[in-house]
Amino acid sequence: MSAPNGRLRVGAVGDIHFGPRSESIHGLLAHADQHADVLLLCGDVTNRGLPEEAEALARELHSVKIPVLAVLGNHDYESDRQKEVSDVLADAGVKMLDGDSVEIGGVGFAGVKGFGGGFGKWALAAFGEPSMKAFVRESMEEMLKLEVALARLKTERRIVLLHYSPIQGTVEGEPPDIYPFLGSSHLEEPLNRYEVTAAFHGHAHLGHLEGKTHAGIPVYNVAEHVLRLANPDAPPLKIVEVPLTDEDATVVGKERER
Repeated sequence: MSAPNGRLRVGAVGDIHFGPRSESIHGLLAHADQHADVLLLCGDVTNRGLPEEAEALARELHSVKIPVLAVLGNHDYESDRQKEVSDVLADAGVKMLDGDSVEIGGVGFAGVKGFGGGFGKWALAAFGEPSMKAFVRESMEEMLKLEVALARLKTERRIVLLHYSPIQGTVEGEPPDIYPFLGSSHLEEPLNRYEVTAAFHGHAHLGHLEGKTHAGIPVYNVAEHVLRLANPDAPPLKIVEVPLTDEDATVVGKERER
């Protein structure tokens, strides 16, 4: 058996803000298991970055059969216990990406949290006060981590997983005054340079679902609120099918039969 239509089905959602008192996401995860071959969690997986919140999410994820990849978001840093949050999820089988890359079914995945800084000619410059320079430096360091992660991949197809947006198009709908805190054009540069197949992010709850880089690469804002508004009658999961080679499609098909 080969993969349906010779494609790897990538399911993505961000900003679930999970905690011990959260409503179960079992239905969403069951939907992902049935309709996707890999699940991406695009940051803000917890509400306040507490290990007990990550433990509650880990219990939900226990039944998921497909690979799960995740990056952290700003909420996951709130309590300065982000390493504990990451470790809890990793122990539950989630592949945590922070400048890392992994190959699944012949498709390469690279992920970083990203950071703010703004877009295009309105992007912040590393000029003036040390605090402003530090802010821009953080954005540049996230971009460089993504660059390194993509450089490691030798696959023809590459998918990028972020929390912050790499383009302005998918944050439009948010107040323009906060654009510098929703993403950075620096994150777009590696996407174009490595001709990635698609990029997914969250964070912009009032933004647009879809956009493109200047090079035409699809970018999807998969913040849970955005997905619910786009399709209120379906579980909040964006599914994108990535074309595979015949050999990779056969491998994915065999994995689905297990």
